Amino acid sequence: MFNKMPVNLIRRSETKLSEGYSEIMRDLEERLAACERGGRIVIDGTNGADFNRFAAELENALAALGDRTTRIAVQRFLRTDDKLRQRFAGDITDNRAFGRMTEGGLEDFFRADARAACEEEILQARVSNCSEREWVIVAGVGAYFLTGGGQLNVFLDLSRETQQTLHKGELNNFGFQSAEDALEKYKIAFFVEWPVLEQYRKRHLREFDVYADMNDGTWPIAVGADALVEMIAELAEGPMRVKPFFAPGVWGGQYLKKLADLPGDWENCAWSFEPIAPENSILLGVGGNVIDVPFMLVMNLSFEAILGGRVSALFGDFFPIRFDYLDTIGGTNLSVQVHPKQAYVEENFNYILEQQESYYIMEKKEGSKVYLGLTDECEKTEFLGAVEEAQDTGNGIDHTLYVKEWECEKGDLFLIPTGTVHCSGNDNLVLEISSTPWWFTFKIYDYVRPGMDGKPRPINIDHAKANIDWHKKPDWVKRELIGVPTLAGRQGASEEYRLGYRDDLLFYVNRIHLAEAEVWEEDTQGEMLMFNLVEGERVRIEPLSNWSAAVELGYAESYILPAALGKFRIVNIGGTPAKLIKAGVSPQWDIRVVHE
Repeated sequence: MFNKMPVNLIRRSETKLSEGYSEIMRDLEERLAACERGGRIVIDGTNGADFNRFAAELENALAALGDRTTRIAVQRFLRTDDKLRQRFAGDITDNRAFGRMTEGGLEDFFRADARAACEEEILQARVSNCSEREWVIVAGVGAYFLTGGGQLNVFLDLSRETQQTLHKGELNNFGFQSAEDALEKYKIAFFVEWPVLEQYRKRHLREFDVYADMNDGTWPIAVGADALVEMIAELAEGPMRVKPFFAPGVWGGQYLKKLADLPGDWENCAWSFEPIAPENSILLGVGGNVIDVPFMLVMNLSFEAILGGRVSALFGDFFPIRFDYLDTIGGTNLSVQVHPKQAYVEENFNYILEQQESYYIMEKKEGSKVYLGLTDECEKTEFLGAVEEAQDTGNGIDHTLYVKEWECEKGDLFLIPTGTVHCSGNDNLVLEISSTPWWFTFKIYDYVRPGMDGKPRPINIDHAKANIDWHKKPDWVKRELIGVPTLAGRQGASEEYRLGYRDDLLFYVNRIHLAEAEVWEEDTQGEMLMFNLVEGERVRIEPLSNWSAAVELGYAESYILPAALGKFRIVNIGGTPAKLIKAGVSPQWDIRVVHE
């Protein structure tokens, strides 16, 4: 059975996680015991965390000790919705899907006098000659920014997955009071909220005393922030698997829904992120308890151990490769699309890396197709005119007149450099092995279908036409983008094949064919590797320097092997031969995109 809740065990840590409000409050009481006169308590964190519930629980716990508390909410010091939209107008833009990565900071969300006004309220809240311990609790996103910290500093965190679920309901973006729909909320989160708040968390995490996983607001899990840093350092030494993130879509299929035993009321499952590093979280198991931590935070703290020296010098703490599934088995075609080139994504979206892709055909039904490149007959003016007319009139076109249709078989790999028009047809399960960016998809033609919300799906022909490579026609595509496996190595009855490599792609794709009951030995050689079991029942990855860190992969599961792991072996423990996709950063890639 596919494991959609993989727990990464932390074995060396003697830290005990605090579970539930009662236990967490007892831990906080112990931390405050030495403060004889009281002081300030700062409760900061991620937008969407239940600050009110957490602060109320703490107030009740302190009141039971005879302490006096006053709470100050961060929201009162924020700029108005109008002021925020004015400040970030150039980042939000009027495009339905795309904005520009903000260069703003947390201070831009607050009034100019916010810190002074907050300090004045804190001073006013204190009662002179009070016989009780007095606490002023400042709660909400940015509380540490406003106060500079207190006697106790707590950070309440959520995964992006949880935030997106809340965005579908009543949660607005941080500081904003309204949104057109969930798509606008995601756009503002992606281009404004997350760049600011995740950078803020990265910068200040070590200054907090307690970190709390608030993904289940009724049952939080907490740990000392210093202990969390130690746990992540251990995690970064061994194989790790993120928590998969599933999502339905208008073209989604039924294969993933069945494989991962997803809720029966889901119409379909279009995507599974395996990982798309900024979107996923990771489960850490300590002493029988589990805490859910954003994978971005893991990268912030331990990127050098995970990526290795060469790769981290190129990308910093940005995880450069993604695995994700596109399921159209029982679904429909993806939109005809193209992805932007490096200069374009930098200039227009202030993003650090172009969106390169590849499609690995993991499962398929008879007759399924992949669309890649343009037909010999395709002419620029005719193609663009046809898709624009379809968008204007609502009358569909035959896209195969312009986009080349290819037969595909299980195990085929199609490379998709930027500028290449492409899409997966229906009845495929595609494993995407790509550069990490995933949002910059310019839909050229989408069969004039509405989205799952009933609204027209965003079409971005202007962005697309600025990036399409018109020379990528059948002969060129067959020669350059449809790989023929070549033998790269052999161990006993097992073999490794080179599937995909190009000078203009940052990733390479190999496949290991592991014979039944065979062992494959390898070394990370100081660089991160990624594996996915694309055929077979089960394999075990065993680090030679730490046998206790061994992990098992079932079919369709992915693992990251950090650079620090070193030598390891893969053992086929299933009853059939197995095949694993292996990917890493191309040894020829030397373009540095790390933020300064």
